[in-house]
Amino acid sequence: MPGGVPIDRQWIYVLRDGRTVLDWSEGLVQDLLSGEFEPFSKEAFSHPAQDADLEFLKRAGRIERFDERHVYVYSLPEPPRPTLE
Repeated sequence: MPGGVPIDRQWIYVLRDGRTVLDWSEGLVQDLLSGEFEPFSKEAFSHPAQDADLEFLKRAGRIERFDERHVYVYSLPEPPRPTLE
């Protein structure tokens, strides 16, 4: 039984600079290696995450495992949200 949170593989892709990110939508991605959030523009997209990209993250201890449909990600911080004042 996996311990990571299953994330649909379609939401994980690689940017032109080689970083593998999780798309939180609304123009925000999270670098899966560093955990940092940043704005996303479509011009930065390179390709959907391939097995080799995910294997690197697995060896780095950032994901538990992956299959054809899901990537099991260890807990990630919540994306920044505006607060009510």
